[in-house]
Amino acid sequence: MTTNATIPDIEQDAPARIVSPAVPSGSGLRRVEWVLLAVVAIFYLLHFVHLSADFPNRSPWSEWAKYTDEGWYGAAAIRHYQLGRWDVPGDFNPAAAVPVWPLLELALFRVTGVSLVAARALTVVLFGLTLVCSYILLRRWAENRDPAAFAGKGAVPLGPAAAVLLLATSPFFFAFTRLAVLETPLMLLGVVGLLVAQNAGTAAVTAKAAMPRGWNRRRALAWAALLGLTLVGLVLTKTTGVFLFPAILWMLWAACDYRLRLFAAAGAAAVGTAAIVWGGYMLLLVRPHYLADYRYLFAANEYTGITMATFWAVVKNTFESAELLGKAIFWIGVVSIAAAVIFLAARRHLRGDGLAVSLLLWVGCYTAFLAYHDNLSPRYYQTMGLALVLLIAMVFEAVWSATAWRAARFRLLAAGAATALLLTAAFGAAETIGYVRHPEYTFVHAAERLRDVVKREQLRNPAHSPMVLSISGADLSLMTGLPSICDDFGTMTLPDRVETYRPGWFAAWNYVEDDKMEALAPMYRVVRVAEFPAFDDPDRNLLILYRLDPRESPGRGQARRRRTIRAPRRLQTRMGEQPTVKQLEH
Repeated sequence: MTTNATIPDIEQDAPARIVSPAVPSGSGLRRVEWVLLAVVAIFYLLHFVHLSADFPNRSPWSEWAKYTDEGWYGAAAIRHYQLGRWDVPGDFNPAAAVPVWPLLELALFRVTGVSLVAARALTVVLFGLTLVCSYILLRRWAENRDPAAFAGKGAVPLGPAAAVLLLATSPFFFAFTRLAVLETPLMLLGVVGLLVAQNAGTAAVTAKAAMPRGWNRRRALAWAALLGLTLVGLVLTKTTGVFLFPAILWMLWAACDYRLRLFAAAGAAAVGTAAIVWGGYMLLLVRPHYLADYRYLFAANEYTGITMATFWAVVKNTFESAELLGKAIFWIGVVSIAAAVIFLAARRHLRGDGLAVSLLLWVGCYTAFLAYHDNLSPRYYQTMGLALVLLIAMVFEAVWSATAWRAARFRLLAAGAATALLLTAAFGAAETIGYVRHPEYTFVHAAERLRDVVKREQLRNPAHSPMVLSISGADLSLMTGLPSICDDFGTMTLPDRVETYRPGWFAAWNYVEDDKMEALAPMYRVVRVAEFPAFDDPDRNLLILYRLDPRESPGRGQARRRRTIRAPRRLQTRMGEQPTVKQLEH
């Protein structure tokens, strides 16, 4: 099959020597691989240490998701245990569009209870599965590119181990895969999608040629259906998963041996399955019940900072911001992309390297999305960074294995490549160890102190609502169990949301914004009661807690039309009659 082609075929004048390469010291390379994998295992286990600690302070990454996203995107699971339902009508309910992650958390919380540590442990487990699947994907590629070398089990590819080493020791991936956000499950499903597409294409080719055809056709159909489920899972994990579709479909095309009829049959089965599952979800759940929440997630993100006037500036910023992955990984990745493109373009038969082209499409399409969206948060580079590291490992493996049978002049190139990767892993490992050795717990401690203030007020005045209004409210709910609503996003306007749910507390970062005060002032006296230092960002490093004391006759100004909404039963209360924390917990 043409999918077994390789990057790169360095010499044009000695193709016959590829057939039977002399493999250098297979047992020695195997020991090297085991050492690398042992280091990977150690650094992966370090991801489980201090799981409740802050996202690293004084790091290169200014990431606002550490205040909000862990709670926002797990809110459905959190609220299921607090309120008996997954949503709070009118508030921010992203699970309508991205339900996969909260469903995973829901299953976990049935065992552990609602817990920040449990949620983060889950995402670390998914990162571990990503490492395993990445290793399998590259190992399969390395073996397919030169079956003769692996026939006697003499050759040992170091590229797969190098890939997972770079990922496990990277301080960037250490910081972001320990946040319970959507990027880590998206990465896992992206790699799984490539593996499933490869199996689906191979099964389609086998079904065409092998006997008995009935069994092989059913097997091919099953793999294609699984691919369809994976595509749906990508979109329902994070809507930007659609930008990974070209990479996965190219892998299917390559695995079908570039036969149009086979690709069309397998693709039709996959797309048909995806359409049925996604269509059923939309028609049976979203459209009749949660369409407003579904649309709102897209409306809240429906913007782009790129115009004809700003095009090149945005492209430049998108490119430069990729250094957040780590300068060494970024620039080695740029060189690897250039090398892959050059060799794929120069060698006609190498255009059949399905994995190489798929990873190039992955990096290219996701980077194009980043430029279009022009919201260059570091976490958005996590998904693209995975494909970049895998591409680096592929080019390294091709260069390294070429020294086994090519002229000695290429050994210097391979030694340089190996040194560069080892130094990158070593410096990354040192930085990661620094984060492990110096954990900080400012946000968790702030949340605990905030909870203590609320509970003391509950003992003094049981009628005062424990509900917290805050942009970080969902994170506070995850850490403390206090009910919350968001002060920024929601399908209802903030004044209507405040009037409907009557929160008793307001938590703001550093200062109260004008629109928040305008929504609260007609109904409450906003009394500052405590402040808690947290994190290191200059714009958000002080969490301030305000008690909301109801005014005797809250005024709403001029009457205006507003949408009537049905609040959850356990939150359907009048002023001063909200349930206590103990009641909500039981």
